[in-house]
Amino acid sequence: MKWEEITELHPGRFVLVEAIKASSNNRLRQLEDMAVIQDYDNPQEAWDGYKHLHKLHPSRELYVFHTSRRDVEVVEEFFSGVRQRT
Repeated sequence: MKWEEITELHPGRFVLVEAIKASSNNRLRQLEDMAVIQDYDNPQEAWDGYKHLHKLHPSRELYVFHTSRRDVEVVEEFFSGVRQRT
């Protein structure tokens, strides 16, 4: 689903999405096709949903956005260090 479709179907909501098709260029991640997993009223609930699903499936490319955004370009940041599982 394209971002424009998501904003029409879920106006004024926080959405937890999975990138289905994405590409990177100059440290920007372009999300070309997404699947809405859940929509929320509250940003904390959206992040809780993200954390829960990410813990179960860490390889899935998940994001939380508010549908008031015009686009969904994501700046890629690379982590170099030790991660601690809690």
